[in-house]
Amino acid sequence: MTLQQINYLLTIAESRSMNKAAEKLYIAQPTLTGAVRDVENEIGISVFHRTHKGVTPTIEGEEFLRRIKKVYQQYEEVMEYYGDDTEYRRKFAVSMQHYSFAVKAFIKMARHYDSNQFDLALRETKTLDVIKDVSSLKSEIGIIYTCEANQRVINKLLKENELEFTPLIECPASVYLARSHPLANEKELTFEQLEPYPCLSFEQGGESDIFFAEEILIEHAYQKTVKATDRATMMNLMAGLNGYTLCSSIYSEKLSGDQFLVIPFKDDDNTKSLMTIGYITKKNWELSSMGEQFIDEIHRALKTTE
Repeated sequence: MTLQQINYLLTIAESRSMNKAAEKLYIAQPTLTGAVRDVENEIGISVFHRTHKGVTPTIEGEEFLRRIKKVYQQYEEVMEYYGDDTEYRRKFAVSMQHYSFAVKAFIKMARHYDSNQFDLALRETKTLDVIKDVSSLKSEIGIIYTCEANQRVINKLLKENELEFTPLIECPASVYLARSHPLANEKELTFEQLEPYPCLSFEQGGESDIFFAEEILIEHAYQKTVKATDRATMMNLMAGLNGYTLCSSIYSEKLSGDQFLVIPFKDDDNTKSLMTIGYITKKNWELSSMGEQFIDEIHRALKTTE
């Protein structure tokens, strides 16, 4: 098995499509299909399920891909120091829920690398997609949170996908709202005070929003709710509708703007309003040098926002 074949297999796993992978690799699909067949014959397992909808790794294939990605990362790191920069582009991707501190960390990490030598990706997406991206090796790291309400479901899903959760910080729930909001001058806020205003949340899609929501205390019986799909829309709804969202107490004014506020949320049961934000990786996964630097920048970002 060659490094080229390893690259082929990892590109297929990321694309979930033979056609798309062939396009990314600038090769004909029959060539790619033949390379996969040669590797599968050599190792004695089927790496991918093939359907009319695309390809997905088999159970044995998931483990095999996890192992060969480590090998390919080591090759890339050697080539970073000794190889011809024009011959390849290292890839690094992060998938996450909508956290401004993580964006800040990613920006600082990316500044250390020449964009002509690397393909970097930061994906703000749904909770389930964060888990799927890391499980399928589309992203090396995922940023999510757990709490009392979702911990059992999230942990079960992580175990099924052979993922590990590493805590970064535990923080209480806070209320995000615009400075123009009628409650902007309050020192702390309760559900009773917030009831006349719409509660905003990021749309997750499906009936399991209660377990995969990015916002805490989503199980509360809110009188008014509005869902958004991206950060800019969420901010516009806060300003235009006097909406609010319940999330972590971590806030980056530099990225989110000074027209918004974070006010502590008062809860009679403090355990339910505690969030543990952390990152997920494949089990026994050794972070790449870019992954390690990103996590270091995350810690620095969290210290500056505390």
